[in-house]
Amino acid sequence: MAEDADPARKSIGARRNPDSAGAILEAAEAVLVEAGYAGFSIEAVARRARAGKPTIYRWWPSKAALLLEVYQRQKRVDVPDTGRLEEDLVGFLKNLFSHWRETSSGSVFRSLIAEAQSDDTASAALADYALGRRSHTGQILERAKARGEIAADIDSALVADLIASFAWKHLLTNRLDEDEATIRKAVGYVMRGIEAPDS
Repeated sequence: MAEDADPARKSIGARRNPDSAGAILEAAEAVLVEAGYAGFSIEAVARRARAGKPTIYRWWPSKAALLLEVYQRQKRVDVPDTGRLEEDLVGFLKNLFSHWRETSSGSVFRSLIAEAQSDDTASAALADYALGRRSHTGQILERAKARGEIAADIDSALVADLIASFAWKHLLTNRLDEDEATIRKAVGYVMRGIEAPDS
């Protein structure tokens, strides 16, 4: 099979051709909707996108890497900036649970986590993704440090992991309908451990 089966979209080597990459991601989303996670394959995406498998594997080294990018494209979670860390974290978790609950992305991400337990490439892709998310959530905490709301020596990345652990546990146990009071209580427990002494 040619590198790009559609002659209208020329390959530009290791650097992604935006047209081809967009067509592949759209095809991946469509295959996921039609076949679900269990029926998702690089072969099906290649056929639908009219692209060669070598092109897909050059830009996404595994099925998990491609699915994580599809997941990120679908993810629309607002991160509040209210000026108060507790409200930001509660709002973030509420928005995340709602997104996972109301779209297919929750089941996709849950399946990726499950696959990562037995597949090294999926595990590596998930670890890379989690590192980026850890940094992103850590920015919420860094803003709070700048306001003097939490102690300067708090490890923002570690606290971000605690918040992610709470979220992932709820995703994996399919408890995404948690009420705000419970989310607020969990955030409150974290806050009491990290707040600045005089805040």
